Amino acid sequence: MTRWLLLIGSLVTMTCVGAQESVELRLTDAIALALRDNRAVRGAYLQRVVQRFDLRVAADQFAPQLSLHARYLGQRNQADRYRQAQLTPSASLLTPYGTRLSLDWAYDDTRADDAGRRYSDGANLTIIQPLLRGAGRAIATAPLRQAHLAEQINRLALQESVAQVVAQTIFDYHDLLRAQEQLRIADDALARARQWVEVNRALIAAGRMPAFEIVQAQAQVADQELAREGSRNRLYQSRLALAQVLALDMTTPLRAVEPLRVEPTHLDAEQALQRAQRLQPAYRAQLLAGEQAAIDLQVARNEQWWDLALIGGASQQRERPVDSRAWQHYLGLELSIPLGDLSRRQVLVQAQVAADTQRLREAQAQQLLARDVAVAVRDLQVRWRQLGIARRALELAQRKLDIEQEKLAAGRSSNFQVLSFESDLRQAQSTELDTSIDYLQAQVMLDQVVGSTLQRWQVALDD
Repeated sequence: MTRWLLLIGSLVTMTCVGAQESVELRLTDAIALALRDNRAVRGAYLQRVVQRFDLRVAADQFAPQLSLHARYLGQRNQADRYRQAQLTPSASLLTPYGTRLSLDWAYDDTRADDAGRRYSDGANLTIIQPLLRGAGRAIATAPLRQAHLAEQINRLALQESVAQVVAQTIFDYHDLLRAQEQLRIADDALARARQWVEVNRALIAAGRMPAFEIVQAQAQVADQELAREGSRNRLYQSRLALAQVLALDMTTPLRAVEPLRVEPTHLDAEQALQRAQRLQPAYRAQLLAGEQAAIDLQVARNEQWWDLALIGGASQQRERPVDSRAWQHYLGLELSIPLGDLSRRQVLVQAQVAADTQRLREAQAQQLLARDVAVAVRDLQVRWRQLGIARRALELAQRKLDIEQEKLAAGRSSNFQVLSFESDLRQAQSTELDTSIDYLQAQVMLDQVVGSTLQRWQVALDD
């Protein structure tokens, strides 16, 4: 993503258009600005700070845990006055096989005005190895595996959030481009309408047209002025929408300068589905959720076992000034059997139902993915055919108008017919523009469904 941000300073330029400055923006500029300043993207990256730390905490469970407890007391009773200092450092370790080791050392130093000084110290080592419940690497590392799966899901969620912002930026940019072109078409149509009024006046002055027929041309001018005002309003709204997704000042006069290039996409439904199964974040997250449910079920089944553990330990105690020493060690088994506790069975039932439900969700997600891919691919193909038809219709509308103007000049047509063909040309231009933009939007939608939006625009997550 850093590479995108470097484009901003060099690509966004300010140009003077009349008395107003406009910000000329290419599509790559807009995407770079969105990746830098969009609030949804920034919020998603802030959430990743917490999520990455959660993974660090989960991994830290197998690291040595150290603690230090210290206390100093001044005491007094009817016999004497004491000053006592205690220091108790301890360490514990959980291994990936469920073994728990703990070591602590205690030091006690007591000084009395009459009784004198007395101190003691001792160490204790304890080892607990589960044999049934909680035993084995698969169970002991289940929380860490869950955390790694959650981290993958969180990264997929970030990828999907960024891809949605990129897609929305492209949609809004295309809408701005559409509004600009619609305004240009409206301006051209208004210019032709006014020019036709002048032609009508010349024909009236030459006696080749009744004076009352100029009303039709003048009405056409009024209609085009009305259409232009509507186009201006849509352009204003499109600028606001793009400025919002880019987190820019709403008064920024944005202008899209990306050339309207429409190129066909050759991708059949089967290829698209295979790519979607590899790349689509939501679908991949469902598969990872299935792995999480399987781990939960494995842990819940293990919870049904008795709590049997091998325990061992050793301790040593020393006291001064009496120079007393004591030590002991032990090794044995510890068994705990819950009786009449339905909560463990409840956990197993819940985990089993959750796993079964997740399998249904995966099947549903696979079917929805296949449907969405098929719909997106077909929509793209249909819109390409519509674009070809619209282009042919535009060419024919232009030829039809040219021929009718020549016929009117020869006195073989009417003013009304020319104005009607003029409206047809304007409609064909708008249709060709709409089908072009719609095809580009359909390409973006297909990328969204397949999950290749970030790949297409070469966006790397700065995570």
